[in-house]
Amino acid sequence: MRRSSFLSLSSSGSLVLLLMAIGCSSSNESSSGAGGEGGAGGQSATSSASGTDPAGGTGGTGGTGGDAAGSGGAGGEAAGTGGTGGTGGGAPAGPGWDWTGIVGTGQSLSVGAEGTPPRGTEQRFSNLKLSLGGASVPPFDPANSALSLVPLTEPIRGFATTYPSAYPKNIYGETPHTAMADQISTLAQAAGGDHVTVHTVVGESGQPMSVLRKGANATNDGDKSTGRAYAATLFEAEAIARLARDAGKTYGIGAIIITHGESDAGSATYEDDLVKLWSDYNADLLPITGQSRSIPLLVSQQHSVHTEVGSRSTSTQAQWHVGVGHPGDIVCSGPKYQYPYAEDHIHLTAHGYQLLGEKSGQVYFEKVVLGKDWQPLQPTGVERAGKVITVQFHVPVPPLVWDSALPSPHQTAFTEWSKGRGFQVWSGNTRIEISGVEISGDAVTITTAADLPASGVVVGYAATTDGTTMPGGTTRWGQLRDSDPFVGSITGKAQPNYSVAFEMSVP
Repeated sequence: MRRSSFLSLSSSGSLVLLLMAIGCSSSNESSSGAGGEGGAGGQSATSSASGTDPAGGTGGTGGTGGDAAGSGGAGGEAAGTGGTGGTGGGAPAGPGWDWTGIVGTGQSLSVGAEGTPPRGTEQRFSNLKLSLGGASVPPFDPANSALSLVPLTEPIRGFATTYPSAYPKNIYGETPHTAMADQISTLAQAAGGDHVTVHTVVGESGQPMSVLRKGANATNDGDKSTGRAYAATLFEAEAIARLARDAGKTYGIGAIIITHGESDAGSATYEDDLVKLWSDYNADLLPITGQSRSIPLLVSQQHSVHTEVGSRSTSTQAQWHVGVGHPGDIVCSGPKYQYPYAEDHIHLTAHGYQLLGEKSGQVYFEKVVLGKDWQPLQPTGVERAGKVITVQFHVPVPPLVWDSALPSPHQTAFTEWSKGRGFQVWSGNTRIEISGVEISGDAVTITTAADLPASGVVVGYAATTDGTTMPGGTTRWGQLRDSDPFVGSITGKAQPNYSVAFEMSVP
């Protein structure tokens, strides 16, 4: 039996050499229409949560979550019911500010493209956003008296009418932020506390990391300007910090959420770019707020680009791998293939953005408020014995489950993998037929139809595009999930954790 631990691969960086994205393309991110709205499938389960107080105290053990039922992947909207899991031991400490900032950056999915009409039009708690009032920006003047804080609702600002379009005219539909804030507040109040978030949304539709990062070359082309995301973040942080002081409140930034990767699907430097963005934001935001606590970066995977048959995405792999390589600082919150997509199979529907916001809110609460070392459903190692490949997983809430509400991938193309439920095995340019997959505890065993080559074998999941799309969904997906009973506070939909897309060398 040959065995490989992913942790050893990640430390050496050798996994990066296995990323074999074919071709390079970028999304024009312009389409119309909305696809069907499908809820993620759920399963009855119980869960307990124990939180560590970041200030030094240890939280008690949480209660038991209620039954969480639900099914219907993309294309059907099925309601989930049940509890969200208890959190005991008194109110969680969280970062310790009165107002906690959350920065949202990225490209079109960060600013709600195709997410119309917006659904999150009311604020049930005390969460906030910056209003520009009559201020015209740029120039960025955080001392402008027209600025104020108002209840967080969708749309964040008026919709953009051109493409591309930078802050403040960068919003195209429902963003994940109002649902995210609602979820955080719901979890905090259920735990006996409160957590008011102030949301900054600066993403630019269709733009690569070179346009979002520090030092981006801004273009000044009227409504079609680009390159303001980073500068706008610092402007809003300074303005909110001032308004907080004026109100007698404390303010710090809890997390940066990046929803991105389509335009950089073929970038060989994408993982390094994510690390640099996290580092630069921490260097520039901490002096503004005066906080000593570092700001984590939460990143979700993209599954839409590339679209060419046989292609894979370097950025998708980097979005998972960067969280393994930088634990505590960068967290992969998981995939997005389980959500309902618009007709272009690239953007989410408004309902999809709410689901994404709820999941981001849950991960934020675990990581930032409870101070846990949260990790997604992800592989931790791989081994082989004869025709059987075994992939070990970190499972947030056991047991592992096949979600049959999502259609099985590779049924009409790349049918060598039709029995893989999203798993794929290949060597070089040769696809290796899968005869079956089974869940075994916290592992999945993959049996191939023929003997495996002695070397050069790669196992992947939701990795390769075969030219087909999930109805109401996206290009690459799988059916593996855990049994988290979490139910979204706004949608009422069950949201277990789905496996990240990945590629790993089989020793």
